[in-house]
Amino acid sequence: MSQLLLLTSPEHCAKKGLDGKKLNKKFLYALCTFLLTLLSVVLLVWVILHPAKPQFYLKDVGFILVSSNPNDRVGVYYDGLRAYASYKGQLITTESALPPFYQGHGDTNVLCASLSGAGVAVAPSFRYDVSRDEIAGQLPIKLRLDGRVRWKVGTWISGQHPIDVDCSIIVGFAPGGWPASPITTQGSHCSTTL
Repeated sequence: MSQLLLLTSPEHCAKKGLDGKKLNKKFLYALCTFLLTLLSVVLLVWVILHPAKPQFYLKDVGFILVSSNPNDRVGVYYDGLRAYASYKGQLITTESALPPFYQGHGDTNVLCASLSGAGVAVAPSFRYDVSRDEIAGQLPIKLRLDGRVRWKVGTWISGQHPIDVDCSIIVGFAPGGWPASPITTQGSHCSTTL
């Protein structure tokens, strides 16, 4: 018996060459795989190194701030910090510049802001509002801290990001008012916005 071999004709062989659609599919699969891998690496780095906000605590009416870096792997550079106080939304001190500093992993720093209200213009209702709060025995004051931060991971340092710290403090005094009576205060945790 003779076996019959079926061979394809040359016209069928032409279809087996590189097809444009197959080449585009392979390129698209390779591109998607590369982008997915890159996205996974970026997400993994972000999860591992995601910096937490610095934490601030206002210790007393002398505007002593305690700053804490809760990050285990990320340091923080503070640049151009300015502190000022306000009472019911009205500025009552001039801005005070704080020197730039670096805060390492898990470090805590004490910041002292020297604030002065001499020469600051206030609204006509300011005296009435302070008198009313004096009678109540509590004077609410807000301390604001504005500036820029940079994150440090290893030797890499990020670009500058704005930081706003808002601290509320209640100044209490005995009946009869101040400054004759001793001032008592309640410290407060501050809200931090990046």
